[in-house]
Amino acid sequence: MMNPAPPRHSTFLLTCLASLMVSMVFPAFLSAQPADAPLIAVNELQPGMKGEVWTVFKGSNPEPFGVQVTGILRNALGPGKSLILCELTDSRVQLMGAVAGMSGSPLYIEGKLAGVLSYQIQRFETVRYAGFTPISDMLEVSALPTTKGAFAPEAFPVKGNRESRGTELSNAQFSPMTPAFSLGGLAPNVAAAMEPNFTALGLNISGLGGNSAGDEETSSVASPKELHPGGVVAVALAIGDITIAGTGTVSHVDGNRILAFGHPMLSLGATDLPMASAEIVTILPSQFNSIKVSNTGGIIGVFSQDRLSGIYGELGRKPQMVPVEVNFPGRANRKTLYFQVVRHEQVLPVIAATGLAQAVMGSNESGFARGFKVTTTVEFPGIKPLELTQVYSGPQGFNQGLGDFVGALSLWLFNPYERIFPERIRFSVEDTPETPQGVVEQMQVSRTDAAPGEHVDFTVGWRGFQRMAEGTTLGLDIPREWAGKELEVILTTGPALDELTGRTHTVQVAQLRSFSEYIAALRDFRETDGLFLAVVEKSHTFTDQRTATQDMPGSLERIAHNADEARFQRRDAVTPLWEKHLLPGRLFNIQLRKQLTITD
Repeated sequence: MMNPAPPRHSTFLLTCLASLMVSMVFPAFLSAQPADAPLIAVNELQPGMKGEVWTVFKGSNPEPFGVQVTGILRNALGPGKSLILCELTDSRVQLMGAVAGMSGSPLYIEGKLAGVLSYQIQRFETVRYAGFTPISDMLEVSALPTTKGAFAPEAFPVKGNRESRGTELSNAQFSPMTPAFSLGGLAPNVAAAMEPNFTALGLNISGLGGNSAGDEETSSVASPKELHPGGVVAVALAIGDITIAGTGTVSHVDGNRILAFGHPMLSLGATDLPMASAEIVTILPSQFNSIKVSNTGGIIGVFSQDRLSGIYGELGRKPQMVPVEVNFPGRANRKTLYFQVVRHEQVLPVIAATGLAQAVMGSNESGFARGFKVTTTVEFPGIKPLELTQVYSGPQGFNQGLGDFVGALSLWLFNPYERIFPERIRFSVEDTPETPQGVVEQMQVSRTDAAPGEHVDFTVGWRGFQRMAEGTTLGLDIPREWAGKELEVILTTGPALDELTGRTHTVQVAQLRSFSEYIAALRDFRETDGLFLAVVEKSHTFTDQRTATQDMPGSLERIAHNADEARFQRRDAVTPLWEKHLLPGRLFNIQLRKQLTITD
C-alpha cells in the first residue's frame, strides 16, 4: 500500500527547512573559515587527524572536501621546509586527485589553518594523496622585501621552475602543482603555433580558457572588493583582447594582503604581476593531470612576490604593464586588438608576438593569403620610436618564420643595460597588392675591369610570383679613390649583407656600453625585404663597440685588444663602398657574387 502524499503545507515546510539547511551550509558567499582563523603548527599535527580543504569546484564560491593527515615529510623542500602529507578522502576528489588550479587551497584542522594544497605526490596512484605547504612557510613570503633588482637573464626559469625542480625527487614522485595557465582570445591553431615559445618560458599552457576582462557589460566574472580563503584568483601575464593567466586558490587573507598558490609560479622573486578575478567553469578530471577550466576577469591588485612557498600580493594596487595594439590600416571592418602585457624582458616579446599571430592566423576576416607587411613600432620613453618592417608571403609563411619573429622582437625589447621598458608596442598589418615572393634569375656586370671615371652597369633579372620575367639596371661611375682595388659585386638580402659586413643581428652585450648605443645599433640594421646590390671591398675590420675601422695598424690593434678584449675585436669582413636597395616589398633568398677589378 502506497503512503499517502504529505499535506501541501508539510511539503512547503520541508522545502523551507531544506533551503534553510543549504543556506546554513552554503551561504551566499562561502568562506572556508574566518580570515583570522588561528594557526596550527606542523609539530602539533598527528597522523589520523581529519581536516577540510576549501576550494572552488565551479563558479566563485569555495566548498570543502575532506582529507586525513598521513604524516610530515621533514625537510622535503629544503632545510626547515617540510611538507604535510594528506590522503584525499572525499569521494569527489578521489576520482580527480589534486587538480591544477587547486594550488593554495587552505587546509583546516580542528578549525585551525595548517597549510595549503601545493604538491602532487605522484601520478596514476590508486589512492589519492597530496602535499601541503605549512602556513608558517607561506607567511614568510609576505614579509620579504618587494624591491626588484636589475634583471639578470639567469634569474628567469627556462622549461620549468628552477627552485621547484631542485626539490623534486629523482623519480618525480612529487612536484609542485603548476598553475592552470589558460589562453583567452586565442584560436587553437595560434595556441599550438606558440606552444614551443610558452614551453621555453616554463609555462604549462592548457589552451582552454576564456576571458571577459575587456567586456565589463557582459562579464560574468565579478571584480570582488575583497577575497576570501578558498576563493579563486588568477595571475595575469596579459589581459585584454588577449588574456594569458594562471588560475589558483587564495590561501590566506589579511585585510588587502593576499597569499596564494603555496608554491612558486615562475620563481621570479620580487616581481610586479597583475592579480585578476576569475571564475571556474568546470573541472576536467584526468588520471594524469586534472585541471580547472576558468574565465579570467579584470585586474584587482598586484602580486609582488613569487617564491618557493607561494605568491604574495595586495588588492587595490595597479600593476605597470606595456600596452600592445594590432591594427589594420585600410580595413575599416577589422577591430583593433588591444591588450596589456607584464613588464618582463622574456615574457613581453612572446606574448606580443602571440597577439600578432592571432591577428594574422586566427580570424575568419584575416584574408592575408597573398601576403602582408607587418610594421612594428616600439616606443621607448624620451627617444624617437623604433620601426621594423617585415614582409610575409601569407599566414603559412608567417607561421614558418614565427620563431625568427619572436627572436627579432626579443632583440628589440631586451635591453641589458638599463631597466627601461617600452611605453607602447604597435603592430600594423597591411595586405600586399600581390604575392611578394620573387626569384632572381641572373645578375650581370657590364665589365669585369674598369678604370676610375668609367661607367659600369649592373643588371638584375628577376621574376615575381606567376609573373613575366623583368629586369632592373643600375649604373655606376667608378670613383677615383677605387683605383687599384680588387672589389666584389654582391646581390643579397639585407640581413645577409649585415652579416657579411660584421653587423651581426645578435648584438654582443660586451661590445656596447649604454642603452643609447644599443638603440643606435638596432637602427643600423638593413631592411629585411627586397635585395641589396653592393660593391664591397674585402678588409680586416677592427671594431670599437659597434664602430668599425678598416685596416688599423697592427700595433694599435694589439694595444686596444689587450686593454679590453670584449670591446675591441678584429674580424675579416667586407666593407660596402656603394650599395642600393632594390625591389622593396618583395621576398628573396639569394646571394650572388661577381668580381670587379679597378685598374690604376
